[in-house]
Parts: sequence; C-alpha cells; structure tokens
Amino acid sequence: MKKSFRTLLSLLAIAPAVALAAYPDKPINMIVSYSPGGGTDLVARAIAPYIEKYLGNNARIVIQNRPGAGGAIGFASLATSPADGYTIGFINTPNVMTIPIEREAGYTIEKFDTLGNIVDDPGNFSVHNDSPVKSLKDLAAAAKANPGAITVGTTGVGSDDHLATLLFSRIAGVKLNHIPMKGAADVKNGAVGRQIDVAAMNIGEAMQAAAGGSPLRQLGVMAARRSSVAPAVATFAEQGYAVEMSSLRGIAAPKGLPPEVKQQLVRAIERAANDPEFQQKAVQYFAPLRYLPPAEFDAYLRKADGEFRQLWKEMPWGEK
Repeated sequence: MKKSFRTLLSLLAIAPAVALAAYPDKPINMIVSYSPGGGTDLVARAIAPYIEKYLGNNARIVIQNRPGAGGAIGFASLATSPADGYTIGFINTPNVMTIPIEREAGYTIEKFDTLGNIVDDPGNFSVHNDSPVKSLKDLAAAAKANPGAITVGTTGVGSDDHLATLLFSRIAGVKLNHIPMKGAADVKNGAVGRQIDVAAMNIGEAMQAAAGGSPLRQLGVMAARRSSVAPAVATFAEQGYAVEMSSLRGIAAPKGLPPEVKQQLVRAIERAANDPEFQQKAVQYFAPLRYLPPAEFDAYLRKADGEFRQLWKEMPWGEK
C-alpha cells in the first residue's frame, strides 16, 4: 500500500511537466502560397532559420509551397489547419483580402491570427531587355496601337499586380491582356522567355531577377517615392501615371492559437525580423523590410480590406 502511494505521488509530480511540454516538440510547417523562387519563397527561406533560433527547443521549420489561384489555395490551407502552432504561413496583400471579395475562397482575413509583417514590396512593370518598350509612355503607346495584344503576366486575379495593371490601363486609356500565373517566378520566367510582354511583379523581385542575370528592364515602381532597393527606377507618378500598389508579406497562423504559443511565435518572429544577419540577407534578396507587430498588422489589414471592398464596387476586377 505504501509503495502504491509513493508511486501515485511520483506520477502526480511529473504530470505538470508532461502537460507543459516545451513548444515546439515537432516540426512546424510554413506555408508559402506561391511558387519556389519568388519573393515570398525567398524571404520565407531566409527568415525561417532565425525563427527557429529564437524559438529554441531545437525548432525546425519546413517550407511548403502551395501555389495556385492567386494564393487562395495556400491561404485556405493555412486558415483551415489546426490552430496548434505547428502550421504557420505567409499571407500576402492584397490577395489575401481581394480573393474573398470576388469569390468564395474558403477563408477570410478573420480566420487568421497574425504574427507579424515582414516585407512591404511596391509593384513594378518589367520587360525583356530586347523589348522596344523603354518607358511607361512607350507601353501606353504600344497598347493603344494594338488594343488587347500586349500581354501582362501577374501572380493571379485580384493580386496587387493585377489591380495595378487595371489601374494603369484605366489611367492610360488602354486595353491590356491579363495573363494570371502561379507566382512571381513564373511571371519572371514568362518575360525572360518572351511568353509575355510585361512582367507585373514587385520591385524587390524584379531587382533580384536582374541581379541574378535575368535580361529584364524595370519600367517603374508603384510607390510614393523611389524604392531603396531600386533608387534609379522612376515611380509611376514621376512618369505621369498615379499608380501606387504594394504587397505586404507577413506571417500568420490559423485563428485560435493557444495564447502562450502565440506569444512565443510573435516574439521569435519579431526577433528574427530584427536580426542583423537576416536583415543583411534581405538586402541581398532586394526585400524591402517593414516589420509590423500583430496589432499594427491587423489594423493595416482591416483598413485595406475596407478600401478594396470600395474599389470592388467602383472597378470590379472580375475573372480576368
């Protein structure tokens, strides 16, 4: 009887340790909703080791690319995963907001616990170096001369690239032929291989491609001022086309994370984003960093969601 009592006491003593097993105790999946080699993928692979470092407990993050439908496949997969801290992923604006506005998507922005924004990358148009188009005015002139013939590749319907293409078309009074693709890497390859005339992708992605030897010329950056990663590239506004569009790339998890797990992830991601070694890698990848803690990231998403819902009423972007 005494032996049984001592055994019971021993079990009770270790029970709290079992219940409070250190997080993480298995690999964490990080979903990237676009193709390997694109801007989001590069940043995810660059920051993952630093999140592992600051989580501790021999944390391991496994990147899972789930491209397609402008990001909707990956976003829906993230939103519907168990809220246990073992699935996180990047959410990209405006796609994460615009897709549910235009169609049934299997998720809404309310289905995520945001963990911190990492990148703010303005849009741009790029063309092959052999293209006769050397400026946005050249592009507008070519499009007016050949209505619907100039092809523009984007990362999907409702993406920042797509909306920027529509805004440019409206301001310039032209008709462009939209070609939705699975990710920025596909857009870049399409322009390099001359399957499309214009690559609509973010300036950081365009500069990374050019630095890697891709024969692409950047026509402009869609920001209020020139980008730090491409100071020689004029803004759209400087060239007479008032188009501003950017993609925030932040990390989120399914809604309902245990508070202690969310706290660990938020702190690890903040420390990773501010790690000098990661920031140096971001410079090498031409990734314009803009860390936002969850509260600020949430506020940005709510405000932008309202703006895009209004834009949908004024200029529904539809299937193409």
